[in-house]
Amino acid sequence: MKALLSRQPGDASTLTLEDVADPVERAGELLVRVRACGVNYPDALFIRDLYQVRLPRPFSPGGEICGVVERVGPQVTGFAVGDLVIGRCGSGGMAQKIAIAADRCVPVPADTPVNEAAAFLLTYATAWYALVDRARIQPGETLLVMGAAGGTGSAAIDLGRALGARVVAAASSERKLEFALARGAQAGIVYPAELADKAAQKDLTDRLKALVGPRGADVVFDPVGGPYTEPALRATGRDGRLLVIGFTAGIPKIPANLILLKVCQVVGVDWRDFTEQQPDRNARNVEELVRLWRAGRLRPEVSQTFPLARAAEAIDLISARGAMGKLVIEID
Repeated sequence: MKALLSRQPGDASTLTLEDVADPVERAGELLVRVRACGVNYPDALFIRDLYQVRLPRPFSPGGEICGVVERVGPQVTGFAVGDLVIGRCGSGGMAQKIAIAADRCVPVPADTPVNEAAAFLLTYATAWYALVDRARIQPGETLLVMGAAGGTGSAAIDLGRALGARVVAAASSERKLEFALARGAQAGIVYPAELADKAAQKDLTDRLKALVGPRGADVVFDPVGGPYTEPALRATGRDGRLLVIGFTAGIPKIPANLILLKVCQVVGVDWRDFTEQQPDRNARNVEELVRLWRAGRLRPEVSQTFPLARAAEAIDLISARGAMGKLVIEID
């Protein structure tokens, strides 16, 4: 089979498309022929050895897949050959086949669009864990989404809208803001691609405060970090919850006195850890998300697709923060 491999740390140019042996499923696993693989920011970190977990090489990037079950391993129940499934694999998805733990897979109806399915699990499950489990967002609350055109940001807009929140968006270009508004945000602003100094931070603070209104944001969804987090925190209201999702702009430094003065919370969101610590609860979350999706209340947005031979281009695009919505690799 064909697989995209990382054999040394580096950017996407170090990846090679190679012929490798088919994987063999073990007890508790499924052998899945991959139809499509979602691209996520951690893919770019894994290949550079910059993620909090380092993978033994060689490995294939790709943390979520949609595919067809080819074989069912021993001790697996609830799946049959021919089932269409979505799965969270962490890595290994950019290959024609994968052996994946059955408890990391969810069957979906056979008529499910495979590209949407491959773009659904990681971002929407992260957004659900953040907004529902960690922030306990309520209908009518104001949700500020930073990085609103990215994969997790656009999922947070979609889910926030479905949960009855007033969703406002902040993005780094007019084109990205238009995308976020089309996804369901009710208002938004464009922030600078770089925040060079404190004056620029203060200007962004003032604009965010005007965007969210005098009460401040009830919930801030922040996958951006860097110098953007402090203005977002200053725009958070009393009893607000700032959700730390990721750091595409770097790890932020924030003045802790703001948390005290605003009587607000800064809340860490590590969905990977949640899936390991509370797998049953995560399974229930995914089941509810799939129900909302199939009912038409959620709509994953795949902005671009790439063949496996061009998967490195997709990883480059997401590394440069140039992607909107989700990118998908079409495998088979």
